[in-house]
Amino acid sequence: MTDRAIPNLPARDVDATIAFYGGFGFVVAYRSDEWLILRRGDLQLEFFPAPDTDPASSSFMCTVRVADLDTLHAAIAASGIPQTTTGHPRLTTIERRPWGLRAAYLVDVDGTQLSLVEDAS
Repeated sequence: MTDRAIPNLPARDVDATIAFYGGFGFVVAYRSDEWLILRRGDLQLEFFPAPDTDPASSSFMCTVRVADLDTLHAAIAASGIPQTTTGHPRLTTIERRPWGLRAAYLVDVDGTQLSLVEDAS
């Protein structure tokens, strides 16, 4: 197995989290009362119950590096996530960022920001 790190993110409502991420291809790999694992191909996100999370003030974030940013972005946009720069959930457009890579930002239903970054390798 390749070394890896998996983000652990809050879920105010596990069913809402499954529906949100399921809208663009994530499926449940594991679910219990204490933990949720979602996968989309090789991408994996893990969630813990956090019913008191305030999406408007959440500081949770993670980076998701993908080989094909355009396909992931298109799938998220097709699921109906608003493409805007405010509110949650939301999806920003893909842009070449000042640090040199193409990226977009997804803010989920719990206010967690996922930096969607095109892998340069």
